[in-house]
Amino acid sequence: MSKIVSNVLLASGVVVMIPSVSLAIGGPSGASINWEIQGKIGAIKINPYGLSPLSAVIMDGGHKLKDVSVTIVPKPNGQIISYKVNPSKIKTYGGIPIFGLYPSYLNTVKVSYTKTAFGKSEKVVDEVYKIATGGVNIEPSGSIMQRGVPFEKVEVIKVDKGFEDRLYLVNNVPGKQSGKGSQAVWNNPAGGAMEWDENSNVFIVDTKGEIRWYLDSDKLMDWDNIYNRGIMMGFRQNTDGTLTWGFGQKYVKYDLMGREIFNRLLPSSYIDFSHSMDNMQNGNYLLRVASANVKRPDDKNVRSVRDVIVEVDKNGNVVDEWRLFEILDPYRANIIKTLDQGAVCLNIDTSKAGVTLSDEDLAKMDTSDSFGDIAGTGVGRNWAHVNSVDYDPSDDSIIISSRHQSAIIKIGRDKKVKWILGAHKGWGEKYKKALLQPVDKNGKKIVCEDEYSKCPGYENEEGGFDFTWTQHTAFRVDEKSDKRYIYITAFDNGDARGIEQPAFASMKYSRAVVYKIDQKNKTVEQIWEYGKQRGSEWFSPVTSLTEYHKDKNSIMVYSATAGMSFDLSKGAAVGEPRPEIDEFKWGAEEPSVQIRFSGTSIGYQAMPIDLEKAFK
Repeated sequence: MSKIVSNVLLASGVVVMIPSVSLAIGGPSGASINWEIQGKIGAIKINPYGLSPLSAVIMDGGHKLKDVSVTIVPKPNGQIISYKVNPSKIKTYGGIPIFGLYPSYLNTVKVSYTKTAFGKSEKVVDEVYKIATGGVNIEPSGSIMQRGVPFEKVEVIKVDKGFEDRLYLVNNVPGKQSGKGSQAVWNNPAGGAMEWDENSNVFIVDTKGEIRWYLDSDKLMDWDNIYNRGIMMGFRQNTDGTLTWGFGQKYVKYDLMGREIFNRLLPSSYIDFSHSMDNMQNGNYLLRVASANVKRPDDKNVRSVRDVIVEVDKNGNVVDEWRLFEILDPYRANIIKTLDQGAVCLNIDTSKAGVTLSDEDLAKMDTSDSFGDIAGTGVGRNWAHVNSVDYDPSDDSIIISSRHQSAIIKIGRDKKVKWILGAHKGWGEKYKKALLQPVDKNGKKIVCEDEYSKCPGYENEEGGFDFTWTQHTAFRVDEKSDKRYIYITAFDNGDARGIEQPAFASMKYSRAVVYKIDQKNKTVEQIWEYGKQRGSEWFSPVTSLTEYHKDKNSIMVYSATAGMSFDLSKGAAVGEPRPEIDEFKWGAEEPSVQIRFSGTSIGYQAMPIDLEKAFK
């Protein structure tokens, strides 16, 4: 200590002990580093980004690593998770990413790698690490149907050879979370669908029914901020292995380790993301949103509801938009009048089970200021309810699924309708040339009754042809489609089938279906279906998904509210959802995989997850 500094301190009346300048802070050997190191590299960092509690990173310890492979040793009779890690991922995470740990378990992890330091390399084979994890920390919703978190029971019914390595991401919607959310509405202008700010569960299960990953979504949500909450929907795995989805007023991108790539507010002209975020082949994104402010023909300003598609680039700039209330007919009411008002997608109200709307109801509504997430006609009401959007790069078009029009529709960049796959009844003159004609496998025209709303196969017999009704997800099978012929997968929920309600609710059924469309001749052939034979036990009044997957040449189906039905005489639910994953080899009549959940409330969507993409 210098004499000047000593005199100043003494004069102030303060006695201070100052270490010699020859000693570094932390002692003669530097700062203390005392993390436990199990192997030959670094310490273990569990839940490295705070969102993925069943993941970890074995830190590189200052070594350069390559030739990395990871195996999560399974429980007895469990499923092995094994993957290789690209060197770029090792640099990104600062070590070896560990994915797929069991919850509430002392996991055994084997890693192999080559480490290099000071020019010397060493190959390390099957080094063993022990990693303990906590339980699944998902807050329950408070719904009486949710008896476990994220489910009470999972039943693995069937897993055929070749599908044992599957991992399925499941996105469920258990309901309003103990009074959180849904405590604010849009009111300037009126309308919108802000009330969809409920809880969500997102997790990954293996083919043994074990949870191997979950998203700690509470870390993303702020229930006191209307711009940072909402139902998480539209999950997709990108070609780079990351996940994209949206919620409320945001759309986001994270990887499986929980690392944020972006978390963005919707562009200011748009509100209320839900259902669908499509990853375009050019790197842009298609978001299913609504207009924040639109002028109606009666000069009223409203927020619209689930009827706008916006394209944004990788930086969040708006590239284009499809305002469906200007492209389609928001006053076509044939389907809306026959919807079961007890289950209008996630707006479940058992007191309205079996209730439908009349012309008088719609007329009164249209002359009122009743706007928002209500089934009705005209911009500002839920007339379209678009629940998926998919891009077709062959002709720069989008394909949408409109639940409340029971139609799958292709629209070009010029905002012109190219074709409509749905019942012909109720479409105006300008759309009639776009309506697809059903044909059989020989190309012979199939004649349908009641303005092509009731086709052979409409009533629960095998074979024939039928359109989709209040369907969810209309996805192009890219690997099997070309510029002329396009294959479409869809989940045909089946409410308002034939533009009517059946005599008994138990007569309702859902289907997974694949269509082949000849875009030149404007014909459609139904080439595969599943679900009729399952009847009401597999009937999903809302949500669900059907999608092709190239890696196993398969059709993945999630009947997400299977078994949920209503007693029309009592106006009450008589069955609770038992969501079911079914995966089929292309063209197979029976699934290769069947996994059923119970005590989980409402399911939304599910899909296989590819670890090769995630860590390549």
